[in-house]
Amino acid sequence: MSAPARPAALRACEDPGLPARLARSARDRDGTLLPTDKVEVWLDERREAHPFRVERVPFARADGWSFDESTGNLQHRSGRFFTVEGLRVDAASARWRQPIIRQPEVGILGILTQDFDGVPHFLLQAKMEPGNTNLLQLSPTVQATRSNFTGVHRGAPVRYLEYFAGPRRGRVVADVLQSEHGAWFYRKSNRNMVVAVDDDAEVPLADDFRWLTLGQIHELLARDNTVNMDTRTVLSCLAPFLNPPGPAGQALTPTAELLGWLTGQRSSRDMEVTRIPLRETEAEGWHRGPDGITRPDGRYFDVVAVSVRAGSREVSSWHQPLFAPRGPGVVALVVREFGGVPHVLLRARAEPGFRGVVELGPTVQCVPENYDPADRPPLLDWVLSADPSRVRYDTVHSEEGGRFLDAVARYTIVEADATLPAELPEDFAWFSVAQLGGLLRHEHYVSVQARTLLACLNALP
Repeated sequence: MSAPARPAALRACEDPGLPARLARSARDRDGTLLPTDKVEVWLDERREAHPFRVERVPFARADGWSFDESTGNLQHRSGRFFTVEGLRVDAASARWRQPIIRQPEVGILGILTQDFDGVPHFLLQAKMEPGNTNLLQLSPTVQATRSNFTGVHRGAPVRYLEYFAGPRRGRVVADVLQSEHGAWFYRKSNRNMVVAVDDDAEVPLADDFRWLTLGQIHELLARDNTVNMDTRTVLSCLAPFLNPPGPAGQALTPTAELLGWLTGQRSSRDMEVTRIPLRETEAEGWHRGPDGITRPDGRYFDVVAVSVRAGSREVSSWHQPLFAPRGPGVVALVVREFGGVPHVLLRARAEPGFRGVVELGPTVQCVPENYDPADRPPLLDWVLSADPSRVRYDTVHSEEGGRFLDAVARYTIVEADATLPAELPEDFAWFSVAQLGGLLRHEHYVSVQARTLLACLNALP
């Protein structure tokens, strides 16, 4: 009996020429459909075309949102979107309680790609997010929660959704569930997708969308607060095509051994995570006032409410809570060649919101202001004191602007030299770039910050 035909919705992109064409797209940093030097002009035009306004408001003025009388959880009257709850973490090294965002529905982050004159282009959107410092950044073709694309907000339909949900009109290049920030989200995943459409397919071009080559996007990744987090994580899914594995034995450590090391890290982390009512975080010092949920020591983050007006969104005005970190972050990747093969230094990072507790994170990831001088994370000061000649990448990026207010981090890539400690803590390991890219075919191995840095590493000329 012959095998049943594969459903159209699962049609994969079986294109042996794709890696070479992606490399061609990466080399094209000038663009023809929209020249790179005109992108900022176009973004400014989109800012002028729509009214954007975000302002802090007291919780009492956040229409649709309220605190549950019994639990203290902050929730929407529809019962959808997300809730702000409490989390209790009991680990071997520390115990704490904190607010956490619980959003159990899986969203779609999808980028459409199409060849023009044999060169792959990617359809990006000039999208406003209330938490972005500059509001408007380049987002994926589709960036939507299930509540958005099922119409809970009673707004306009999500453009281009039909290419990513239901019977699709294209071929799937990448489709994988990946985590979001495990320090602020409880087990949140998004479907990261790249879908290719045929060269002769008619894709209507809306005003807030433009086709860009991979090289153009790489150029824009070097500009502060221009390419949003969701675009960066989807771009990282192209890493297996941009960093194909070389001959066996090229990596410093075999992949099977590294996976065993990661399994050991996951197994040895003594971390028990329990959802609790938001009210119970008061025992840890979190205080709910009329304008925010804060800590008296001023550390970590606040929970605040905002009023939003955005003419280009499916809904033109709304209110919502946002997490507002107390300082900018530092997210760094140390790179080095072994036998001529590029490697990156990753850390097995435990965050209470991860499904598996531990994922592969950057070499350094922290908000320095949250640490006492005697308790700085490993290699933080080494990265910050690096000679400029060893800094290959240094750009400020926004984190998820739909849930975090003014959350920015300095993303940097630093070449190792002889001053890097020879003996590293046991939760650090060297991966070849190809090994890391291969892991992105699978879910919940690589954190969102590490995925951003891989996209930035691939953007280097």
